Amino acid sequence: MHILMVFAHPRADSLSAALRDAAKAALEARGHTVELRDLYAEGFRPELTADEFVSFRDGRGELDGVEDHVAALRRAEALVLVHPTWWYGMPAMMKGWFDRIWAPGVAFRIGPGAIEPLLTNIRRIAVVTTYGSPTWLLWLIGRIDRKLVGRGIARLCARGCKVEWLSLTRMDHRTREECAAFVQRVGAHFARW
Repeated sequence: MHILMVFAHPRADSLSAALRDAAKAALEARGHTVELRDLYAEGFRPELTADEFVSFRDGRGELDGVEDHVAALRRAEALVLVHPTWWYGMPAMMKGWFDRIWAPGVAFRIGPGAIEPLLTNIRRIAVVTTYGSPTWLLWLIGRIDRKLVGRGIARLCARGCKVEWLSLTRMDHRTREECAAFVQRVGAHFARW
């Protein structure tokens, strides 16, 4: 399977980077091809310009400068997102990737009365993330990030697109051993893909 892995963390020595590396190594050991896009390392520009916004609204979908990201998305059979969760959502860099890349004409087409999914090549999505919050607080505020991926993004894939969530909560109170155990759990999860 060809997997697009999108990584968003500004530090190369972060727990998120260790999670990325564990997932990538496990997937490649299973014989999958992993195409890694490290948004911070690439210097990806996450902000949607006024011209891009007008282009998307008008249905033209001008994608100057991000054609390689669009091509990677269209090649993917699965999508793995690795990022921390900040303020109950993905980092601005990752959100900007969705804003700019999952554009009309790429991710969807607005048809008569409905949105038509265009990324039917993607059959599986996995999110690997960490939270500073405890689980009870995430439930209280309504798991905004899961709704975005599960109810929004996954619906732009083929019907029945499987969504998986691997997360570690209470990051501010975790020991090195607990973080290492989560890295191992992520590796083991992707070793079964």
